[in-house]
Amino acid sequence: MKKIFLILFLNLLLFSCFQQSSHETTTSKVNLVNESNENLIANSKNLSIQKNYKNYVLESQNFKLIEIVKGLNNPWGMTFLDDNNMLITEKSGRLIRINLNTKEKFEVQHNINYVASGQGGLLDVLFNDNFIYFSYSEDRGSGYSSTSISKGRLVDDKIIELESVFQAEPPIKGNKHYGSRLVISEDMLFATIGERDQGMIAQDAQKHPGSIIRINLDGSIPKTNPKFKKQKEWLPEIFQIGIRNPQGMALSPFNNKVYISNHGPKGGDFIGEVNSGENYGWKEIGWGGTNYSGSKIGTGEAFKPKFTKPILTWVPSIAPSGIIFYQGDEFKEWEGDLLVTSLKYKMLIKINMDNNQIINETILLKDEIGRIRDVEIDTKGNVYLISDQKKSSLWKLTK
Repeated sequence: MKKIFLILFLNLLLFSCFQQSSHETTTSKVNLVNESNENLIANSKNLSIQKNYKNYVLESQNFKLIEIVKGLNNPWGMTFLDDNNMLITEKSGRLIRINLNTKEKFEVQHNINYVASGQGGLLDVLFNDNFIYFSYSEDRGSGYSSTSISKGRLVDDKIIELESVFQAEPPIKGNKHYGSRLVISEDMLFATIGERDQGMIAQDAQKHPGSIIRINLDGSIPKTNPKFKKQKEWLPEIFQIGIRNPQGMALSPFNNKVYISNHGPKGGDFIGEVNSGENYGWKEIGWGGTNYSGSKIGTGEAFKPKFTKPILTWVPSIAPSGIIFYQGDEFKEWEGDLLVTSLKYKMLIKINMDNNQIINETILLKDEIGRIRDVEIDTKGNVYLISDQKKSSLWKLTK
């Protein structure tokens, strides 16, 4: 009997250890950036912990995933017009209005001067005070394009009074890294401008690629932008520099700060604050990532004291896209958490932050609906998702 008891006890002990280890690999995925640079570089476990995403086993979650509308083709951005209607962009150039009650789709006519190639096309869309703002890769002629922004009004499923409010300069050949998320805060428009795969151009504040810009809603320049304060050599639209390919941006309703998600190279994706006159350091540094060949970026340091530090960095990359702070009654326990979409690992992640420190991270969805591109929340707190692929759909998370 003693032998049998001992065998049973050892089995229980091994099972308990396995369960604990499994739980740790599915929840301890956060690379905190409040440590010293040396620790971040030296602590290989901390820098590579995200590899566990590949073998992640999703825990049960208290929500339903509902397919609202089918028949989307590489959708990129979405915005609510009201509680019952939403606009969705497709990279190919289609603009679609969806009636959420009837689940009908209506194609919206427009004459936006986009070019659909590679990572470019009709990208983000944002409704604000009867105007709709569009970001897109603009055809600038002879194979050149830029991240550009226009605004117009929607009348009878047609965009009218379309006018340009921003064009990134200089236009560049190629079809990568447009960035292209939009946020409005205090009647000013923030936009992420990717560095178009040009590397050190992101350190040139006389050029828009690799920056966050801030303009008034009519395209004019706020007098509080860095050029008017301390960065006299900067273009007046530029608010922050040193960024690679920021495909997500969100305004926090809890502290009124703007945040971005940014694609690093091979590793180095991050979440960070948008701050006036600051510099994230691309391509002098790579936030823990390397070139795709595996070679070092600069001296190989993940961070340098002279550059702004992200709040959270992923190594290896997860390819983050749309982000949004949760506010609503449907999932009250998520209040104030940051929802992050992942293209590479096809995930929706929930990050709990307190005073810009990461408390924990939870994966809500993985491998359910494809490469998740964008996320929005309605007035009740339901979460809407689109995935960047052909034969895509609009999905809703609800209880």
